Amino acid sequence: MKTLFLTFFAALLLTVAAPAQDTSMLKAPKGAKAAIIVFEDLECPMCSRAAPQLEKASATYKIPVLRHDFPLPNHPWSLQAAIIARFFDQTSKETGNQFRDYMFSNQTQINLDNLRRYADTFAASRKIALPFVVDPQGKLAAQVTEDKSLGQRIGLDHTPTIYIVSAKPGIKPIEVQSNLSNLYELIDTTLKQ
Repeated sequence: MKTLFLTFFAALLLTVAAPAQDTSMLKAPKGAKAAIIVFEDLECPMCSRAAPQLEKASATYKIPVLRHDFPLPNHPWSLQAAIIARFFDQTSKETGNQFRDYMFSNQTQINLDNLRRYADTFAASRKIALPFVVDPQGKLAAQVTEDKSLGQRIGLDHTPTIYIVSAKPGIKPIEVQSNLSNLYELIDTTLKQ
């Protein structure tokens, strides 16, 4: 009887559908016909490989890439790097994204002990004064947390997670495969809708 119950319970668990992702809050910015939205972790090797491909697709289709921070708990320096990127966003979003790309291009050499040295080098190359304490009030960390919370509400559990979103109302965002093999196809599909 006990075995029968356990078998029934296991079968029931297997038939319960996973909760659907609610991606309705993902939108293309005003003036854009579509956008690429990526949730990334600056310490994630797959994110590092995806970033230049997303930028190339952005230039090809003339659509923006909207980057969201999603630092994973098993990456020791990713949260601090995301906070520093937010500091550079204050100069310009382009500078913040250049810092993110700089982190990706140096990712294999960066660790928790030398992260600040890389950030200082980047800042000096752009004649930006990086303060000793980057986020004294925690405002930048709150922005990172807001991005991560958005990702969690959607149900994300990995990086990069990439969506193609349309500016047209009623068209659901489409998730791109992590190997990006369907990136251009999904952009084409979204733009034709």
